Amino acid sequence: MQTTHKAVRIHQFGGTEALSYEDAPVPTIQPDEVLVKIHASSINPVDWKVREGYLKDFIPHTFPLTLGWDFAGEVVAVGANVSDWKPGAAVYARPDIGRDGAYAEYIAVRANEIAAKPASINWQEAAAVPLVALTAWQSLYEAANIQAGERVLIHAGAGGVGTFAIQLAKLRGAYVITTTSAKNSDLVKALGADEVIDYTQSDFSTLRDIDVVFDTMGGEVQDKSWQTLKRGGRLVSIISQPSEEAAAQVGATPLFCFVQPSAAQLQSLATLIDAGKIKIIIDSVYPLKDIAAAHAKSATGRTRGKIVIQVSA
Repeated sequence: MQTTHKAVRIHQFGGTEALSYEDAPVPTIQPDEVLVKIHASSINPVDWKVREGYLKDFIPHTFPLTLGWDFAGEVVAVGANVSDWKPGAAVYARPDIGRDGAYAEYIAVRANEIAAKPASINWQEAAAVPLVALTAWQSLYEAANIQAGERVLIHAGAGGVGTFAIQLAKLRGAYVITTTSAKNSDLVKALGADEVIDYTQSDFSTLRDIDVVFDTMGGEVQDKSWQTLKRGGRLVSIISQPSEEAAAQVGATPLFCFVQPSAAQLQSLATLIDAGKIKIIIDSVYPLKDIAAAHAKSATGRTRGKIVIQVSA
């Protein structure tokens, strides 16, 4: 087994110039962990937020830090206490964000955080799923507990989280309204959106009687979303804790979701994917050494689905 591998690490917080493609020690595993050879990873906004230091008071990291908390790959070694996994298993995961991530050829991950990769898709597609799909699942199914027939407003439906949120809301039987630009209208309709609002032309805040708002934007979008809710409605944000005061004014419930690892939910998602009930949208693919360009693209907020990182064949 090799002792070093290629990884993208940061040695201090900063811009894309802080990203260093370099040789690093292959991680060692604890008794409850597995070592995974990563085939593909993907970009999420949390990656560059961590890189820039926005979350340093929320998630205590140490340097050097390997970023990236999405991967698909192959188990190559298992810890002494691991019985569920064997070398050669194809897996995917959103691992613990407090630890080193997946912009690397290998990752040490707790065995209870991984799930079998969906059999019907390739490594790149699998790497595009975990963080955003778990975010949508935990926000809509757990926090907001959406019900069949409810009217759900999903902001930024063409984004990484949005593309999964639309599909999961439809699978639950909701009526889905989403915001996006005109060029992505056909995409979100194909994913199941019942109504599409072109945010460049129309003001979503004129909507009324919404049961659930899924806020993926924060700021002014969150502020303007309250007036769309019916009394008893819920606003769930993945950006910031929604205002209790604003919620009280409209008789709504404010909810916040910060995604957590869940092998069981990943297994449920894999079943849906293999049954053809969830589509995966990939914006673009970058090699690991070009991670800075991938971060720059993600930071524009104009991606269509997920940006994937090809790590190894």
